[in-house]
Amino acid sequence: MLCTTTANVTDRNGAVLMFSQSDLQLPTLKKILCDGGYTGEDFALKIKSLTGAEVEIAKRSELHKFAVIPKRWVVERTFAWLDKCRRLWKNCERLLVNTLNMIKLALLSVLLRRF
Repeated sequence: MLCTTTANVTDRNGAVLMFSQSDLQLPTLKKILCDGGYTGEDFALKIKSLTGAEVEIAKRSELHKFAVIPKRWVVERTFAWLDKCRRLWKNCERLLVNTLNMIKLALLSVLLRRF
């Protein structure tokens, strides 16, 4: 499930928008892993009402010290995979649909390299 928005939409509002527009039914979805930008009781309650899933925040333990946090590493690794795609390194697309398609192609190339 992917959703692209303009820069004036916050992460939290974009996530709520994505789940509210999605007609995808995921009955086995129990937790949604997010980074620190999605904290807040209001956000967690909105997502719970839309999907029935619990929001889990993967936070850094201490600032200025590197430590691998397994769940946070999953989030950061996905962003690193997207940054390997040259057209996504800097977003220069004029249309949001072009950015969305480039993200799909980048993730598809990751899957094809693995299998």
